[in-house]
Amino acid sequence: MNAPLPHSSNTAAIQDPLILLTQRFQTAIAAAFPQITDSVDPLIKPCNQPEMGDFQCNAAMSLAKRIGTTPRDVANKLVATVDLGSLCEPLTAKSIAGPGFINIRVRPDALSESLASLDTPHLGLEPAAPPMTIIVDLMGVNLAKQMHVGHLRSPIIGDALAKVFERLGHTVIRQNHVGDWGLPIAMVTARIMKLAAAGQINLNTLTLDQLDEAYKAAQFECQREAGSMELVRKYGLGPKAEAECAAQVDAATEKFLEARATLIKLQAKDPATYAVWQIIQKVTMEVCLAVCKRLHVNVTDTDSAGESSYADELPEIVADLERRGVAEKSEGALVVRLDEPQYGGIKEPCLVRKTDGGFLYATTDIAGIRRRVQKLHGDRLVYAIDARQSLQMRQVYGASKKAGYARNSITGNDAVMEHAAFGSVLGDDGRPFRSRGGESVRLSDLLEETVNRANAAVHANAEKRSTKVTFTDEEFREIAEAVGIAAIKYADLSNDRTRDYIFSFDRMLSFEGNTGPYLLYALVRTKNILRKAIEQGKGDTWKSSPPAASQPAEKALALALLRYPATIRSVADSLEPHRLVQYLFELSGAFSTFYDQCPVLQSEGEIRNGRLRLTALTGCVIEDGLNMLGIPTLERM
Repeated sequence: MNAPLPHSSNTAAIQDPLILLTQRFQTAIAAAFPQITDSVDPLIKPCNQPEMGDFQCNAAMSLAKRIGTTPRDVANKLVATVDLGSLCEPLTAKSIAGPGFINIRVRPDALSESLASLDTPHLGLEPAAPPMTIIVDLMGVNLAKQMHVGHLRSPIIGDALAKVFERLGHTVIRQNHVGDWGLPIAMVTARIMKLAAAGQINLNTLTLDQLDEAYKAAQFECQREAGSMELVRKYGLGPKAEAECAAQVDAATEKFLEARATLIKLQAKDPATYAVWQIIQKVTMEVCLAVCKRLHVNVTDTDSAGESSYADELPEIVADLERRGVAEKSEGALVVRLDEPQYGGIKEPCLVRKTDGGFLYATTDIAGIRRRVQKLHGDRLVYAIDARQSLQMRQVYGASKKAGYARNSITGNDAVMEHAAFGSVLGDDGRPFRSRGGESVRLSDLLEETVNRANAAVHANAEKRSTKVTFTDEEFREIAEAVGIAAIKYADLSNDRTRDYIFSFDRMLSFEGNTGPYLLYALVRTKNILRKAIEQGKGDTWKSSPPAASQPAEKALALALLRYPATIRSVADSLEPHRLVQYLFELSGAFSTFYDQCPVLQSEGEIRNGRLRLTALTGCVIEDGLNMLGIPTLERM
């Protein structure tokens, strides 16, 4: 469920004419037709024909049916009742078109005034009141394993949401949930210790590639071929085949028992075993954080909380759940039933302890909620996690709520837990994106290939435009890095996060269309105009001039700019970054039309100054939006 962020009572909430017109027409409908007691959407939409007006009220038809009159009569009554203040030109009978469409034209001076109020350092986004503590779970990596393409979406989406929350003035705590405990980690620790003792690896120069290889080998060694033994006996394949399978089972069992013994040593923090585990942890996290840094995702060591940090809490939590009757035994296991509506109405119970006494991922997740709410005092918990984990997310929150672990002791309210679920990254064949060899693509390799392709695209684009600006090789590399990262992040965030999307280098690296490079180019174009204004001796006197908003392209750009604060708040409420991406694309399109139809540097006096200020404000909004998406920006390209 979504919980709207609290907003401060400031004028930013009504700077968008669309919002103000909706409010004013809702008031007019209530006053003109008191027999309608429910709230009515006045259906304010941008006008399809700019010569008719800027907006149109389309509510007359539906209201006429409810009241039992004609749409024209409804429209006439609304025109006579609505108070639009100084925002719009006066409405008259001529404002009504067709059966009852009310055309509305915003006054240029009112638009310019609203733009001036938007043109401040906060860009209409006043801090939320009261601010919340929002905890964003934005990563889940495992020790001794390379990050792959399956790790791409979580940090990109989670960090973008975290940046939006921070921009709105909330306290944000990022969490990187590290799989650093349990039998799989013990398996690889045991293997690394054996290889080090044999002199086959050097712990001082250990790499993540070596760890990744050791992880796969350890898993293979511990696979007990019990299923193969059953087939041998079922089909009577003979004593030779049976002996071969028995040897494999015995060898795997031996390795499995070694791993169990290593796990016990890890849990007891045996100095030698624990020291090797710490090396594995350090090597893994250094690579992980380096990938995040290149992706412009803000994650540090302090944001990481491994499963090991919860290990000592799990027995206590399960005992507490059982003692208070929150959990009950079921066929030897311990479960929390969640079929009551206040706990989610989930028919599948949440399993917190297996029949063999072992704990599960859900148990750790419940411990995580308890820590995030009761120790970190989270008001809102956001999990940027694969959509396939939806049931478990609902279960652990329901169980945490039933246990009282979700209750914030400061506010006295249960924290709101939301699953920012996302789909998969697919290849051109519509299947999960993989290398030609069929393996998951390493994330570091994917980023490197994207930047290399971006470098070629940047050079080709420079030749195509025949730009007079020359760049050094180092500058080209810096531009390619920004373009490549912008392309990959924008391609991800431009999609509805709940849907799968197809990864395409050619499409995402295009400088035309709805892409990251196109947005970067739009931003750089605003900077180039302002830079040329200074070079031509026009200075910065335009900063005190009213923003231009009289010509059709100017008005369209102004109206797009005024949607910015509401767009950001909608992203925070819905957890949908693609709303911001789509907004920035539409804003860039409006600026491109303005650039073509309204010469800036070629104009004179107040017209030039007003257009320069409009250009500067557009650049500020695009850059601010890209920063929230975690997309690097450029001064030139």
